Amino acid sequence: MAEASALCIPTAEYGHPWCTPASAWRFVAGHSPAPMCDLGWRSLGLLELTALPSIGAERWVPWVQEADALLVDGGDAAYLGHWLRQSGLAELLPSLASTVWVGVSAGSMVMAPGLGRRLSAGRRPARATRRWGWSISRSSRT
Repeated sequence: MAEASALCIPTAEYGHPWCTPASAWRFVAGHSPAPMCDLGWRSLGLLELTALPSIGAERWVPWVQEADALLVDGGDAAYLGHWLRQSGLAELLPSLASTVWVGVSAGSMVMAPGLGRRLSAGRRPARATRRWGWSISRSSRT
């Protein structure tokens, strides 16, 4: 890991009623129960999916393409799936053949096609609960 760069993605936290800004900070700071961000990465950045549509792909796509790993926190998988699509990251994933997706809880569950409907139980808008349309084998390795 000392030679690898990573981006941490806390987005799923904000969709879950038990998560708070403090729990998102603990993930980013490497103080969560499943610390992924404090493992000695060469470089570590923060990628907030809800911000990506407002800054344009020309800025954030190179950041993602240069990362060796995407560290995706838990929270609400349907919310995370919604923002994966809205941000454009879902479209980019299949082209990231050498990028490792490291997810905890919702961060890993979101990679299972069709999971959103079962998880959301009607709490999310229909567009956030559709099948994601890609699978872990097509988007990245673990």
